[in-house]
Amino acid sequence: MPSLRIPTPLRTYTNGQSEVALGGRTVSEAMSDLVAQYPNLKQHIFNGQGSLRPFVNLFLGEENVKDLGGLDTPLEENDRMLLIPSIAGGSN
Repeated sequence: MPSLRIPTPLRTYTNGQSEVALGGRTVSEAMSDLVAQYPNLKQHIFNGQGSLRPFVNLFLGEENVKDLGGLDTPLEENDRMLLIPSIAGGSN
C-alpha cells in the first residue's frame, strides 16, 4: 500500500502520525483517500478547484509529481510519497 510522509506542521491533522498508508492506484486516488481519512487536511492541500495548492509540493521518491504525470501519476504497492509545503515569511 502506498504511503505518504506528513510534515510536522500538518501532523496535527493526522492525529500526530508522521506517515499514513493510503489506498489508490494513482496519486489522485491516494490523495482522495488521505482527505477521506483526515478531512481537515483538505483545505491545507487542495484549492477550491481540487488541484494541489501552488505552495504544496508532493514528491514520489525523488521526483515532484508535477514533473511526472501530476495527480494522474500511477503508484506502485510500495511507493512512498512525501508532502512538502513551502513555508514563507520571516522578518527583516
